[in-house]
Amino acid sequence: MLQFIVRRLLQTIPVVIGVTILVFSLMHLIPGDPAQIIAGEAAPDDQVEAIRERLGLNEPLHVQYGKYMSNLLQGDLGQSVRSSRPVLEEIKPRFWITMRLALYSMTLSVFIGIITGVISAVRKYSLLDSLLMLVALFGLSMPNFWLGLMLIKYVAVELTLVPPSGWGSPQQVILPVITLGTAGAAIIARMTRSSMLDVINQDYMRTARAKGLKQRVVIYKHGLKNALIPVVTIIGIEMGMLLSGTVLTETVFAINGMGRLAIDMIRARDFPVVQGIVLIFALTFVLVNMLVDISYRYLNKRIDLN
Repeated sequence: MLQFIVRRLLQTIPVVIGVTILVFSLMHLIPGDPAQIIAGEAAPDDQVEAIRERLGLNEPLHVQYGKYMSNLLQGDLGQSVRSSRPVLEEIKPRFWITMRLALYSMTLSVFIGIITGVISAVRKYSLLDSLLMLVALFGLSMPNFWLGLMLIKYVAVELTLVPPSGWGSPQQVILPVITLGTAGAAIIARMTRSSMLDVINQDYMRTARAKGLKQRVVIYKHGLKNALIPVVTIIGIEMGMLLSGTVLTETVFAINGMGRLAIDMIRARDFPVVQGIVLIFALTFVLVNMLVDISYRYLNKRIDLN
């Protein structure tokens, strides 16, 4: 197990390097001059040039990238172009908001998705199965920003059951979590149903029933555990989708998380902050997938991670 973890950590190094190169290149291809934005449209050329020189923007791209990587290895993500504060200080308070939103949404997705998938598999081809899969298809097809706007309009504005925006109180958490977790729940439900149908008629399931075990025990203790490996894989992938989905969800609900910060910094051409946000998202996604791989060993003892 330890060898596997070390090997996976080493495999993340080229991934992270590739992410930094890609983001660094794309940020510099976006139209607009950060120095001009900071100085203002009416600023004289010498003032703009002075800002560009102070920020190192007049150096070749490979030199800028080399300095960025050198600072990154020392734990320094650079300074914000707009506020001159360290990037970590800009990101840190927003990071925990986004992580809480993503974790709450993933918990909702897993809870609803697995229960719905199991019920559909047990009642396959029934009216209930058809209705649940129809709802799952609807949830999968719906853009989360549209769902968020509809929830704000009908639940928050017309029914006044919860606040329409913000983050902090339990009431403010409900709508963003539902908005972000709906698509994930639909995907997990469909995958759970498919995986359960593959194992529900296996020999060991019939043996468990023949021993007189209750149907609930047979399904959840023997069937679900063996059906969870592809589901866990989807959960790991969905975590990355949730992190990217926070950008729109936080914008719709006016949540001051990393997603909304990324939008604001892109508009301001604040390259260091955008690079820091994407890098943290990438590292989080890599870590989640490593945890998914480790969980395979606990779900199926026959899987050898070494």
